[in-house]
Amino acid sequence: MSPPFAVLAVLAACLCGVPLLVVCSDHLNYRPIIGILAQENIVGDPHARGSSYIAASYVKYLESAGARVVPIRIHQTDEEYEKIFNSINGLLLPGGDVDLETSQFSRLSKIFYDLAIKANDASDYFPIWGTCQGLQQMTVLTSNKNLLTLTDTKAVALPLTFTPASQNSRLFKAFPGSLLQSLSEDNITSNFHSWSLSLQNYSRNAKLKRFYKILTTNTDGRREFISTMEAYHYPFYAVQWHPEKSPFEWVDKPGMVHSAASVRASFYTALFFVSEAMKNRHKFSSASEEERALIYNYSPVFTGLDGIFVQNYYFD
Repeated sequence: MSPPFAVLAVLAACLCGVPLLVVCSDHLNYRPIIGILAQENIVGDPHARGSSYIAASYVKYLESAGARVVPIRIHQTDEEYEKIFNSINGLLLPGGDVDLETSQFSRLSKIFYDLAIKANDASDYFPIWGTCQGLQQMTVLTSNKNLLTLTDTKAVALPLTFTPASQNSRLFKAFPGSLLQSLSEDNITSNFHSWSLSLQNYSRNAKLKRFYKILTTNTDGRREFISTMEAYHYPFYAVQWHPEKSPFEWVDKPGMVHSAASVRASFYTALFFVSEAMKNRHKFSSASEEERALIYNYSPVFTGLDGIFVQNYYFD
């Protein structure tokens, strides 16, 4: 007789170093669905269709850790977004290059950020993850102003400088020691951003200091900036670097890293966030509604190995 699934899951967790909370609790949602925000198409993209896109690497990133994805398209109503919020188990704000105060991406981000604040205040656990532009957008939403500073970090791989606060962080506590050592010593975090939240601007803003715990920083040689953070009292997490690029993006340029350690870092960040989404119990009103919302209804477009992203999903 085959051992029960729960036993197999526990054994797998022990072998892989996965925190047992992910596989042992009867209260977790083992079919998490995470929303990814679309954003306005990149200007000059020859493959663009419709008005918005999501890079496929973010979808694969979440799927690699056991989640399904719902694309959240721009130009829908507030009521439609609230319905989506009540159907998904977490939200990812991806990287990109749009205005953080006037774009449709920023409008959607604020809607979901406000809904997540309200939900968590009511003990409805709803996590948010921000990558690169996503981190930047979260700082704008929290502080109600754009405090970003230009940095020389457009295409460079860096090691992380861990703060003392990282030692008791939710994000890093289940990472293997060998991986934390690689992250702190090796150039394995990909940075593709021109703007950053400097440690100085963070320290000068009371709202940001009260809301976010700084886990890692980096420097471009002139300015120290925030590279990883998590909220003190909300399940909100953000990285200025790109964990999804190492396993899923293949443009050949400086800053791209495909080492075993960088791929492990990608998996462990994704695994952590998906485990957070498992704590949420939102669901679609019916199986057919869920099926219609999933990313599987769309086909990614191959944009070539010299493009910004290997594949994009495009939306009307």
